[in-house]
Amino acid sequence: MPDALQFPIIDLSFPDRFSIANLIRQGCVDHGFFYLVNHGVDEELISKVFEQSSNFFSLPIEEKMKLVRKNHRGYTALYAEKLDTTLTTEGDSKESFYIGPLADDLNQWPLEEDLPSWRSTMETYHQKLLSAVTKLLSLIALSLKLEEDFFEKVGALIEPLAFIRLLHYPDLNSSSEEIFGASAHSDYGMVTLLVTDGVPGLQICREKSKQPQVWEDVPSMSGAFIVNIGDMMERWTNGLFRSTLHRVLQPRQDRYSVTIHPFLFTCSVISCVICSWGRKIEMLHSLQILAKTVLWNVWKAVALSLVHQDSHP
Repeated sequence: MPDALQFPIIDLSFPDRFSIANLIRQGCVDHGFFYLVNHGVDEELISKVFEQSSNFFSLPIEEKMKLVRKNHRGYTALYAEKLDTTLTTEGDSKESFYIGPLADDLNQWPLEEDLPSWRSTMETYHQKLLSAVTKLLSLIALSLKLEEDFFEKVGALIEPLAFIRLLHYPDLNSSSEEIFGASAHSDYGMVTLLVTDGVPGLQICREKSKQPQVWEDVPSMSGAFIVNIGDMMERWTNGLFRSTLHRVLQPRQDRYSVTIHPFLFTCSVISCVICSWGRKIEMLHSLQILAKTVLWNVWKAVALSLVHQDSHP
């Protein structure tokens, strides 16, 4: 049996920021994943989020469908999404609820009389997570040999489109090998922060282009967020940081998790950029990556930093 995966543990409160930045770099290069502890989000608040998430998903389907997703906010039912479109199955065996930026008044909320304190709990959690991610991004900048306020200077923290997803993977007592809680995919943004209820199921495939694919279980860590790199960060770093393929197996008991995908921006479509040493990087065609100016400034600075590192072993 292969050894259990061991990701770096990033302590957001550790005073030696350069040592922590080097650990982040190691995790992003080797796995595209690491654990984040002492992140400033109280365990009591996280427990309340899981409790309120369970309360919502326990509602009758007719009640949940009153908040069906629109404007990328609200409820998506079981099998409504399929992350791996090559599969022949109906869809992924999960239901979810999306909560977007708090300032745009587009979120949908259960009625207070039905689920007391549900909205206030989620709003507090959203704000706390954004604070943690802002601190994390300064360390990621240092891990790329950039100034720690780099992302702030280029405007990457202005009005971030951060989305929380509450996820429920019910135990369906199915033996089908092709049914997944979340089928194989990589995330398309900068970074993702995940917290689970401890029920196993998350797996990663470190070499996504190799066949047959080798999948490894990701252990949960009490009190820690699991952080993974997204496609955009992988492309900014010319593949130095990994956006790793991952999936969630169908659980043998109900499984709950919460993710946040921060810092996506409405943007123009960018077909490609040329880095300073002549390699062509095809960019993602997406209306939710980054504003054109921010994308170019970030990519150029990261690329130049990597060139400098290549020439100084």
